[in-house]
Amino acid sequence: MSKRAELSTGEALVGLLEAYGVDTIFGIPGVHNVEMYRALPRSGIRHVLVRHEQGAGFMADGYARATGKPGVCFTITGPGLLNILTPLGQAWSDSSNVLVISSALDVTDAAQGRGRLHEMIDQRAAAASVTSLHMRAYTPKDVRDAVARAFANFASQRPRPAYIEIPLDLLKEPAGDGWVARGLPEIAPPPAAAIERAIAKLNGAKRPVILLGGGALHAGAAALAIAETLKAPIVTTTAGKGAVPADHPLCLGYRMGRPECWELLEKADAILCAGSELSETDFWNDNVVIDHDLIRIDIDTDAIARPHTAEVAILGDAKLALEAIALGVRPRKGPAAVELPEGEADALRRMLTRVLQTIREALPPETVICSDMTQIAYAANEVFPVSQPRTWLHPVGFGTLGFALPAGIGAKFGVGARPVAVMIGDYGLQYTINELGTAAEHKLPLVILMWNNDALGQIRDDMVNKGIQPNAVTLKNPDFQMLARSYGCQAAKPDSLAALSAAIRTALAAEGPTLIEMTPRMVNG
Repeated sequence: MSKRAELSTGEALVGLLEAYGVDTIFGIPGVHNVEMYRALPRSGIRHVLVRHEQGAGFMADGYARATGKPGVCFTITGPGLLNILTPLGQAWSDSSNVLVISSALDVTDAAQGRGRLHEMIDQRAAAASVTSLHMRAYTPKDVRDAVARAFANFASQRPRPAYIEIPLDLLKEPAGDGWVARGLPEIAPPPAAAIERAIAKLNGAKRPVILLGGGALHAGAAALAIAETLKAPIVTTTAGKGAVPADHPLCLGYRMGRPECWELLEKADAILCAGSELSETDFWNDNVVIDHDLIRIDIDTDAIARPHTAEVAILGDAKLALEAIALGVRPRKGPAAVELPEGEADALRRMLTRVLQTIREALPPETVICSDMTQIAYAANEVFPVSQPRTWLHPVGFGTLGFALPAGIGAKFGVGARPVAVMIGDYGLQYTINELGTAAEHKLPLVILMWNNDALGQIRDDMVNKGIQPNAVTLKNPDFQMLARSYGCQAAKPDSLAALSAAIRTALAAEGPTLIEMTPRMVNG
């Protein structure tokens, strides 16, 4: 057997990723990317074999959200890349650092219509629609530069996915020298003049409100210091849940979808917003526009510019900016106004709230919870308290079904011994149910909390509310208990809230995943 005299580009790529701190890669080896896998066995990187590229992307997203580190995937030309576009869309929409490295057709024979395996007209352009950085390499130097650009962006810009494609013939080429991690940029401090204007605005306010998004998850201590000094309530977006503890007396949590919150913001005379797009999916109303007394902190210039009107616009990191503001605000006289009237809950919300209270009491406070687009998670966005950042992971903007299970798997690989739970519906689970195999293979003690109403419950209710006769919203479900056990998972179907609590505690101590099937009968008898 001949010795390889020099590393190939595919081999050098793995070493370079390791040099940038990558410890886990999610993916599937295929005939078009095996050269990326040649060096993996002798590296310190763990590779997680997934069941579908969509699972790989969501796992990388969950890993990134739970740890704050980039999640990395390997995929292949054509269908592999297309399969991972949905997770990339979710990561782009929700500001998550995911790096996808894909093979591509040969430099000399790409998109010529010759019927090549996995041929696409323009693979990079497809990825460009859901990534902030999208690069095609033509030389080994291009690969080194592309990886450096991706990690430089991850270190200093708004979190968003990046894509690198490497042609098949390039993966086999000798790598050459220079495969070392480069120094990463630091985020520049916010402009002092803008900080002073923000301090003056807040010190003159009688009804200040603080609004924290996902970009402020690391800035909770500074936000609380300002809130306590000004006696100002804190509202979070869904992505901002956990930035400050939910049980803090000044924290109102996520209430932005309620008219009562819109009224609170309308009456405020200073709104300090950090790390949020203030988007339609934050307010669930595209007519809410803040056009007065807004102090906006964001690392993204585009986010600052739209669609609201900032009186003070601060370009920079939320933590740095809030820490600077905290040094200048003065104690405000008068009582703190932290009450936000609750709208009347319907029967469904009251039932789901009881279930969620049981779940919250059974799960340790440090549990990372990955939720899906499902009725129980919509209720949980508002009523499920979390006390730590990066413990509530929800697919807010792109709104993809099937996110929760693979995201939970990725989160578990990232956080190690900390507990991880999945909150998902019966329909959404079937989008990515194949990843139960991945969780079982690695004996991950995931607590999978599936709400089973044998329907697309939210869509059914929307049809009724809009005067549409419900149709295409009921389905034939599998026997989830048998299905879970066929993968080697534990399964439970509690018949009461007390039984649900016991099932969760048992699942936390299990040696592998447990599917807990929850139904309305569990609450109603």
